[in-house]
Amino acid sequence: MTAIRSISPTRSRYDAVIVGARCAGAATAMLLARQGARVLVVDRCRRGDDTLSTHALMRGGVAQMRRWGLLPALAASGAQPVREVVFAYGERETVVGIKAEDGVDTLYAPRRRVLDGLLADSAEEAGAELLFGHALTGLLRDPQDRVRGAMIAGPAGPAKVSADIVIGADGVRSTVAAEAGAAVYAVGRNATAVIYGYFPGLPNRGYRWHFVPGATAGAIPTNDGEHCVFVSVPADRRTQAFAGGTEAAFRRVLAQAAPGLSRELAGTFARLRPFGGIRGYLRQPFGPGWALVGDAGYFKDPCTAHGITDAFRDAELLARALSSGTRRALEDYQGLRDALSMPLMRVTDAIAGCDWTLDEAAGLHVQLNQAMKTEVAVMARLAPADGEALEAA
Repeated sequence: MTAIRSISPTRSRYDAVIVGARCAGAATAMLLARQGARVLVVDRCRRGDDTLSTHALMRGGVAQMRRWGLLPALAASGAQPVREVVFAYGERETVVGIKAEDGVDTLYAPRRRVLDGLLADSAEEAGAELLFGHALTGLLRDPQDRVRGAMIAGPAGPAKVSADIVIGADGVRSTVAAEAGAAVYAVGRNATAVIYGYFPGLPNRGYRWHFVPGATAGAIPTNDGEHCVFVSVPADRRTQAFAGGTEAAFRRVLAQAAPGLSRELAGTFARLRPFGGIRGYLRQPFGPGWALVGDAGYFKDPCTAHGITDAFRDAELLARALSSGTRRALEDYQGLRDALSMPLMRVTDAIAGCDWTLDEAAGLHVQLNQAMKTEVAVMARLAPADGEALEAA
């Protein structure tokens, strides 16, 4: 873990200040810096800190890493290659191979310290300035109430920096969203509560998703020869389902949802982490002098493991919109984000409710697959971004 140095911003003015240096913020910073923008990224955490994640990159996310020139580094990071996906509905198992399409024939599920670090390094290589251990304390506004910069605090003390745009990539409890007054205009009905841990020694069978009425489980191959193994239940049933302590609850639900996987883990232990669940939402993603990307603007339940792919998609859409420098481009960013997100959000919400038969669960995954295909096709058709304008009306 890297210690936080007592450093401050090197400029008093930037084209963009981004709050959050994880997959959404670092990717946005990299793309803007590659366009020639002067970018400052601040993150309250230390460089290399891990975070809650499903890790899984879907085809769209891998395709973007390839387009950004980062796929070779990701493949060399030690993340296990994923060449098939297993869907188990009760005792019925379907194995789907990863077809060679869109320049992608292998998926990956890197640990976040690996993925976020790779993106942060790439942002710095492009010219962005990253400050870890620094938090946003407020937004600067002009007399017309337009955001004109940010107040930040770090080990060296407080600082004010001006910017054409302040971007919140600071997660579900986004300070930028709160300070900007970003409205929530779509909310899911369901959420899942999860217990997960990292287990060594499992064979790499790709992504494994298991479904039984009322519960799900899965195994995701990640770095260091480990799998992220999880169990989940509807959040409104977690008190009963997770009774008896975290370890006992994990083993009990795993045996119910994925008995074969449960036997594979017999005698193997890992530190287990709980997540209580958050319902999905869409927030207004931009306003005068500010914008949101990643979970700050759009979140859905992790049961479909699409969050990182969402973050990459919206980072690219926002960077393209900012390159044009017009309000219309930001409106288009919101429109396309919502058009691609709503089908994913609806089907994810239905899966998270666990109120389905096994045949219905399989049908929901057909819908999910179609929504992801549409997303990949739309992103593949986007023309290369150019221009450096960031001042949007």
